[in-house]
Amino acid sequence: MKRVLILVEGQTEETFVREVLAPHLLRLGLALIPRLVVTKYVKEGGSFKGGVPHYALVQGDLRRLLGDTGATCVTTMLDYYGLPRDFPGLATRPHGNCYTRVEHVERAFAEDITHPRFLPYLALHEFEAMVFAEPSQCSISFSTEEITKLKAIRAGVQSPEEINEHPDTAPSKRVLAISPGYQKTLHGPLAVMSIGLSIIRAACPHFAQWLSKLEALAEG
Repeated sequence: MKRVLILVEGQTEETFVREVLAPHLLRLGLALIPRLVVTKYVKEGGSFKGGVPHYALVQGDLRRLLGDTGATCVTTMLDYYGLPRDFPGLATRPHGNCYTRVEHVERAFAEDITHPRFLPYLALHEFEAMVFAEPSQCSISFSTEEITKLKAIRAGVQSPEEINEHPDTAPSKRVLAISPGYQKTLHGPLAVMSIGLSIIRAACPHFAQWLSKLEALAEG
């Protein structure tokens, strides 16, 4: 059984990895193990986890994970939206669509870490984009009226990944505007689990590309 370590930025992503991604990859012989970004270490030996306030924290966590020589791969699931300003490649993003821009940042990320077992992935534009993959499947998290509004937003883009990174119109902001009672760590994973991996994969090409790379590890 090959082990893949994945650095995630919050409990929502951790739940998604454990409940959706890990079971899928386990059938291929890959054990996907999530690790939360550690945002602060304290003298007593404990730590605070979640979020990405500074790139150095991500870099340090990845160095530690890559120190596990028994891991076949170390990857990430971090939101592209809201990355800290000191993140590699962020200040030099080219003009173009969201895919061109996120791939530029991922390449810079990989170049900074410089390790053959490292596979960077930044979610366009954040976890909530997956909710828009098929809102009609999310009755466990949203009312009928809310689902209708989510579907209208989905109809206006080719992919949920294109829902942008503006502070007022990023995926999570749009969800909250429609459903003020939305709780990221509760309703987010429930909605995504209801939608299912196959639908998300078909709707989100950047995510699908990363998942295919993970699946390919089982064949190597």
